Amino acid sequence: MVRTNPHVEEADESDIEVGKPKEWAAGVPGVIHSMQPAIKHMGPNRTRKTLLALNQKDGFDCMSCAWPDPGKRSNFEFCENGAKAVTWEATPVLVASEFWAEHSITDLLTRSEYWLGMQGRLTEPVYKPADSDHYQPVSWEKAFSLVADKLNGLESPHQSAFYTSGRASNEAAFAYQLFVRAFGTNNLPDCSNMCHESSGWAMGQTIGIGKATVAYDDFAKADLIIIMGQNPGTNHPRMLTALEHAKENGAEIVAINPLPEAGLKRYKNPQEIKGVLGRGTEIADQFMQIRIGGDMALMQAICRRVLDAEAENPGTVLDHDFLEKHTQGLDELKVSLTQLDEGAVLEATGLTVEEIDELAARYIKADKVIITWAMGITQQKKGVATIKEIINLLLLRGNIGKPGAGASPIRGHSNVQGDRTMGIWEQMPPSFLDALEEEFGFDPPRDHGIDAVETIRQMRDGGVKVFLALGGNFVAAISDTHAAEEAMQATDMTVQISTKLNRSHAVIGKEALIFPTIGRSEIDMQANGPQFVTVEDTVCAVHPSHGTVDPVAPNLLSEVAIVSRLARAVLGDKVNVDWDGFEANYDVIREHISHVVDGCEDYNQKVRREGGFVLPNGPRDSRTFSTPTGKAIITVNDLQPVERPAGTLILQTLRSHDQFNTTIYGHNDRYRGIKKGRHVVFVNPEDLAELGFSDGQYVDIRGEYQDGRERVLRNWRVVSYPSARGCAAAYYPEANVLVPLEELAEGSNTPMSKAVIVRLEPTKGDATSSAAAAKASIS
Repeated sequence: MVRTNPHVEEADESDIEVGKPKEWAAGVPGVIHSMQPAIKHMGPNRTRKTLLALNQKDGFDCMSCAWPDPGKRSNFEFCENGAKAVTWEATPVLVASEFWAEHSITDLLTRSEYWLGMQGRLTEPVYKPADSDHYQPVSWEKAFSLVADKLNGLESPHQSAFYTSGRASNEAAFAYQLFVRAFGTNNLPDCSNMCHESSGWAMGQTIGIGKATVAYDDFAKADLIIIMGQNPGTNHPRMLTALEHAKENGAEIVAINPLPEAGLKRYKNPQEIKGVLGRGTEIADQFMQIRIGGDMALMQAICRRVLDAEAENPGTVLDHDFLEKHTQGLDELKVSLTQLDEGAVLEATGLTVEEIDELAARYIKADKVIITWAMGITQQKKGVATIKEIINLLLLRGNIGKPGAGASPIRGHSNVQGDRTMGIWEQMPPSFLDALEEEFGFDPPRDHGIDAVETIRQMRDGGVKVFLALGGNFVAAISDTHAAEEAMQATDMTVQISTKLNRSHAVIGKEALIFPTIGRSEIDMQANGPQFVTVEDTVCAVHPSHGTVDPVAPNLLSEVAIVSRLARAVLGDKVNVDWDGFEANYDVIREHISHVVDGCEDYNQKVRREGGFVLPNGPRDSRTFSTPTGKAIITVNDLQPVERPAGTLILQTLRSHDQFNTTIYGHNDRYRGIKKGRHVVFVNPEDLAELGFSDGQYVDIRGEYQDGRERVLRNWRVVSYPSARGCAAAYYPEANVLVPLEELAEGSNTPMSKAVIVRLEPTKGDATSSAAAAKASIS
């Protein structure tokens, strides 16, 4: 039975419970926390149809992460967060038509992400006129007409921006970028701009490709896996199973992170007897609790030790054959590292000489090494340079282009990598644009478009007047929350293609529309019958995804259908594209993809193979590097540790265990011991004592910046936590208010969410926090 408009209570932040952090992840609790919400919200039958199809070869791809699928899969090929993501999307709870009259925009602005998401699935297009405080239901035809009139009335196509979330399929993404470029702009910001853009820039400049150089099976073949700046237990839990298998095969694992994470301590695989009845598997052989921003210094220190070991035992440490044939820049690196200041390294990292020596010894001993990282690295000021240093270390011993070795950035969103492959980027190379021109007979714009941060700036300054988003929650995901919201509200029109409500449906332009779409778990029925879509995971594997349950409402359109109909309404006969054919049969889109996208030749045939296919990857497949010289580039990078003025802390933003990106499933973070709240700041107990604060005290968290704006989170609870000294952590997206729009990773323009300088101040007055009092304030 379909339910509508559930009564959802906001969290009472005055009732936060704090317990001890967990020492292990998953196990029976992981099963319970997967199945209870699914059965409660979807019912037994819909739960069975969705979860048993999740990540199966004839099922649908999980929307909660881009972790690759093994060749041999269990019947339960999903994790706790994957089950939560499916439950959130496939819920039969619907937003009724009456909701829009009952809840004004002013009211929606007071609601939390949790409350908004729990209202249920969107089922009809709605429109907010400029003179109204309410959305109102409209027909699809009227909705498309409104957007077409607004876009075609702009003075220039560059006055619009078209955002993309990583949940979009390859087919939707290809059609979307084609529509945008046919309209006349490359303004295609996407979620990559805010997460792994640093990985793409660093790897592209050094090895010629911004993607992982490993396959799934390489993890089981590695001698050493170094995990940097990531928390697999929460953000991609299925990785823990691959790490468990690697350990069983003799691999050593090193975890480098400012916070101890339960999943990297011990993993109890709920599908194994030892994970249910036994202790499970100890994951990390060495945990290096690094100071935020110290990763680059650590990589340089390890490189220096590798070079010193080679000097002491010539011909025994470096892979000279690989270095001579496939790299350049080694001599410059040697000269640079002779000047490395060991004292500066220890200060930057907060580590001891013995800890660094131990990692160096492990690296030198291992023949096959994988280094894997996530946003703990990419969202630093020196994120690009740090990843270049990771590449340096791998190249020294030939750890690229052989089984069990390589570079492995772990993407978070399920198809964020595929979207970029399909052309969702503001800076696509001329070869891609040339292929579009040849395929479709129009000259796409050649000037670079704007990224996510520049989109906010241009909306603020009046340069972008219309913002359209294919999925996602842009205004909550981007940095500098209040600046972003002010910019969004300055636009003429905002348009969201979405499954459920979020903050970006309340923070809107003068006019606003919401287009409801089917979810990935749902059957996509079109004129030519049921359709499947395709996605690319974090190791370049492309595979199909088939929805398995009926859509929750009859009036929903697929993302491909929405994009195709919007393109017809906006472009008319401007370009010779069969938009009707795109919508009716996704094979038509895939045939065009095979002609335009490198590595996707015969796309329709390849994706129908069992398990799909893997895109070519020069460094991995043949040790070939698409750089100007044809060789991998060993780089020299200037060390610049994060400076922490007296009395301050370096804060990083992170997810709780009960969320996916900006989607909040609940108010608990059980691995860190937090229940019934999110407005907390984790601080080392020694730092608390030094700064004069106590565990449980309520504080204001004030950003320390010189741009004249005051950024403050008021009335947050201090949690004494074993973080690295001088460091703190708070939940994203609430803490985004502390990250200035101008604070960006050098080279990639990724917001610096992992290096926020803050000062704690005692909260004045009543320290019994409430949801309203705990909200960010800014002046």
